Amino acid sequence: MTTEAYGGGRKLRARSTPTGGWYVLALAGLAGMFAGCARSAKVDASADAPVVAVFNVARHDLSNTLEIASEFQAYQEIEVYAKVSGYIQKLYINWGTHVKAGQILADLEIPELQQQLQQDEASVHRSESELERSREELNRSDSAYKVAHLTYQRLADVQKSQAGLVAQQDIDVAQGKDLEASAGVSAAKASQASAEQALAAAKAALDKDKALYAYSHITAPFEGVVTMMYAYTGELLPAGTSSNIGTSALCRLSQNSLLRLVIPVPERAVPNLRVGETISVKVSSLGKTFPGKIARVSGQIDTQTRTMHTEVEVPNANYDLVPGMYASAEIPLQKAAKVLAVPTQVVQPTGQNQGTVLVVNDTSQVEKRNVTLGMQTATEIEIVSGLKENERVIFGSQGQYQPGQRVAPKVMESQEMER
Repeated sequence: MTTEAYGGGRKLRARSTPTGGWYVLALAGLAGMFAGCARSAKVDASADAPVVAVFNVARHDLSNTLEIASEFQAYQEIEVYAKVSGYIQKLYINWGTHVKAGQILADLEIPELQQQLQQDEASVHRSESELERSREELNRSDSAYKVAHLTYQRLADVQKSQAGLVAQQDIDVAQGKDLEASAGVSAAKASQASAEQALAAAKAALDKDKALYAYSHITAPFEGVVTMMYAYTGELLPAGTSSNIGTSALCRLSQNSLLRLVIPVPERAVPNLRVGETISVKVSSLGKTFPGKIARVSGQIDTQTRTMHTEVEVPNANYDLVPGMYASAEIPLQKAAKVLAVPTQVVQPTGQNQGTVLVVNDTSQVEKRNVTLGMQTATEIEIVSGLKENERVIFGSQGQYQPGQRVAPKVMESQEMER
């Protein structure tokens, strides 16, 4: 087929080939394919939205703690000395022996004190005999006085009723015997009192020596563990007086059923200390956490270290802990119950108690939100205002996303965030 066209005053002729129709159809088909591809790309544009990790805003109990490392100390630890000097006759303990309060640790042989006890007992018996004799003498003197006094009274009465019947000399003699008997009673009473005092002194000396002899049995003053031995059977153990205390102790006794953890609390944390409060004590060598109680504080800041001496008591009934082990005490500084909280990685700080977060709304678009911040811990931060519970916030850097951008949110669990 031949067509003619006129352009620019020139006659043009175009000749079509037999395949020209198929060419046009092919071009139309290709155009349709490109149009279809364009439509498909537009429909699936949301599939290209980046996947972002989000966190659901929820309420939590927050607590800010201060972790301080220290080492365990025995609740009390003493060197056990002998009260009196003597040879160790029998030993009941050794290294690592667990003893109860009042349990005998060792028996001492003290022959001199045994002899002294025998002398004291003899003195007591002698004093008791003297007291008995003085009592009998008092009874005799009292009887003699009664007879003499009665005789004098009768003679004096006869003299008054019948003058001259009794000679005056007889009356005077009777009166003298009465006075003599009265003096004898007084002397007998004084002798009895002296005998009673002598008996009391003898008994006191006996009780004293008995008390000293009781120290020949060395006992444990409290429940504990023998952590060191200084003397053994047959060795002379001197009396533990201030003049000869040195290496003369029998053993070292430590109370390990209750341990102390002495920690220097910084000045800034002192206002948050509460005596009697229960805290967590971590022992890394055992991989365990034990409950402890703030038992006492010094009440004064050390001017050199700006810390305050604080003691935490940790029960150790099973003796899992040993004095000298390192532990970390978690001192609570702040607490907040049931507050809106998000991970610290969610918030971009912008000022004091201020920040921004990226929120993924219901249409999966990014919104930038200003928030007011509250209490902050090592992993979470309180949201005072700007967010609502169950809203989704982007976890991570905010510079990768723009407000209005469409994203594919993926909720992260707490375990994933920690990793």
